[in-house]
Amino acid sequence: MNIVVCIKQVPDTTEIKIDPVKNTLIRTGVPSIMNPFDKNALETALQLKDTYGGKVTVISMGPPQAKAVLREAISMGADEAYLVTDRAFGGSDTYATSYILSQAIKKLGGFDVILGGKQAIDGDTGQTAPSIAEHLGVTRLTYILDLKVDGDKVLARRQVEEGIETIETKFPILCTATKESNKPRYATIKGKLASFKAEIPEITLADIPGSDTAKMGLKGSPTKVKSTFTPQRNSTGVKIEGNSPEIMADSLITKLAEAKIL
Repeated sequence: MNIVVCIKQVPDTTEIKIDPVKNTLIRTGVPSIMNPFDKNALETALQLKDTYGGKVTVISMGPPQAKAVLREAISMGADEAYLVTDRAFGGSDTYATSYILSQAIKKLGGFDVILGGKQAIDGDTGQTAPSIAEHLGVTRLTYILDLKVDGDKVLARRQVEEGIETIETKFPILCTATKESNKPRYATIKGKLASFKAEIPEITLADIPGSDTAKMGLKGSPTKVKSTFTPQRNSTGVKIEGNSPEIMADSLITKLAEAKIL
């Protein structure tokens, strides 16, 4: 079984602050981490490998420093990793990113399963992985909890609003994982040593000939961000007081009616 996992290096959102003047993210001094949902996707891939055998290949699109999360993936158990990087890819939105990654996956050869996190914590769009499935023309299953293989069939349990849905389909498929999917394993000492020595090849524009450059980079990105801002916080709460719950309830109902909420 050939499994490809798409991961992203993201800023640690617990450390992010907004510039009050420019309304932009202050990235200086903010550590970068593997997108947490992508780590769940990687764990799903490793569990499939443990159960059914095969190879886990990890890819990430970004600048050279993104190799840090690729090495982390190797330390957790991935077999090989590739960095998709080129100046021509700069400024890509989710559509352009998904197209570029789909072309890189084609270059890697055949695959049975592609896995990714349900969304990235820096953009929170949840669009990239499903869009890769569209570019490749494969079955897409989002919010999966686990996968079981029976010959050429895949049995997936996925999380939906009403509960858990079970779906049977065939390879190849693309799935997205959530924090409910599993608990990612820790890297081993052996894995860390292997990650230090591992070669991480780069996939550039020259390596994916025949790709449509009009779908790449800033020019190939239909999404335009007009501005970002931090919502203003207004303290307009009202404290309801009274000698009994009945009196307080009557007061609340009166205020809601005056506000035309009831």
